[in-house]
Amino acid sequence: MRTRYKICDSDPPYFITCTTVEWIPIFTRKPYFDILINTFNYCRENKGLKIFAYVILDNHFHLVAGGGNLSKIIKEFKSYTARNIIQQAKAEGKDWLLSQLKYHKLEHKIESNHQVWQEGFHPEMITSEEMLAQKIEYSHYNPVKIGVVDKAEDWLYSSARNYLGLPGLLEIDVLEI
Repeated sequence: MRTRYKICDSDPPYFITCTTVEWIPIFTRKPYFDILINTFNYCRENKGLKIFAYVILDNHFHLVAGGGNLSKIIKEFKSYTARNIIQQAKAEGKDWLLSQLKYHKLEHKIESNHQVWQEGFHPEMITSEEMLAQKIEYSHYNPVKIGVVDKAEDWLYSSARNYLGLPGLLEIDVLEI
């Protein structure tokens, strides 16, 4: 894995974490991962989102990202993916998941019967190349740490493969060494 990354833009990247409500494991099957991957692709191609690194796990994702109006992009991303996750769960008859998303919905969330994501996205501005390297490495090794793979590049839902020159599921904005 690379040990040095370079911030290439005048806009600093941010380390972002989005977590499902009550850490419910939603991303356990391909259709749910695909909702996130497809939406990330759309945001890259149409909204100016720059994705430098990512990892999707069963109940959260980490993203090193930048771009103008990042808060708005992430808000829209979460809203869109939530609707699609609920739609997918309904289509699959995942009543247990839907009941959990309904039960854990915050009272002030009146626009929906369910809540998929915890509020906020905890952005942390990347202020140095060392911090950037740490956040990328942390993201890539998260699946190894929790024991779902032996090597970071074996987790398909991560940019670790991109940084090793292997095909990834999501095109990213690879940072220079």
